[in-house]
Amino acid sequence: MSTEGQPHIVAIGGGTFLPDGRYGMTPGPLLRYALDLTGQDRPRICFLATALGDGADHIARGYAALSQLDAEVSHIALFPMPNVQDIRSHLLSQDLVYVFGGSGANLLALWRLHGVDEIMREAWNEGVVLSGQSAGALCWHVGGNTDSFGPQLRPLTDGLGFLPYSCGVHYDSDPQRRPLLQQLVGEGTLPGGYAADETVALHYVGTEFVQAVSYNKNAGAYRVEPDGGTAKETRIEPRFLAAM
Repeated sequence: MSTEGQPHIVAIGGGTFLPDGRYGMTPGPLLRYALDLTGQDRPRICFLATALGDGADHIARGYAALSQLDAEVSHIALFPMPNVQDIRSHLLSQDLVYVFGGSGANLLALWRLHGVDEIMREAWNEGVVLSGQSAGALCWHVGGNTDSFGPQLRPLTDGLGFLPYSCGVHYDSDPQRRPLLQQLVGEGTLPGGYAADETVALHYVGTEFVQAVSYNKNAGAYRVEPDGGTAKETRIEPRFLAAM
């Protein structure tokens, strides 16, 4: 089916970028998959490193990685003040918005303070593809679990809620992730939702989950649903993407 112009979210559990000796990291198949959804030959990509405090080194690495794509790359920073005069106009003019991981709680607080949350919703409704890894994946959902407050994971229940589900990221690499998400869904703290292993992305069209994709044949995605006070987990086999 044609997907151009439809509202897409590509939520990545981990593995957006691959190691690269020259640039430090290079865009992998998951990001290229999100890029293809724009339908543009030379798409406009804006990235946000809010969850990393807009550190200059993180922004520099973002440009080094994303500039390897045939795309027009820009960024939005909120520290020490917004780096563009009109955040709304800038984001609405993009084809793809990519959000780096880090502190999901801080990301949500800063976005709400600056009105970025509502601008993102408008951009999504206008057909801008939204994507991100870890905190940049979790933020579009109702919630999940986060290390924003320390190494012991805690619930995050005030996500943007564009997608009416919970979200699990780094599902196979952090031993705290799976049991805590299942607990939160089982007890009703979070709604049922989806989780992604490293190297897996969850693709939504509108608010409907349509498929998982991965470049690792052993990785999986999961549907996590409440089941009488506990949670039931069902594996979803991702569509395989060839590594670049």
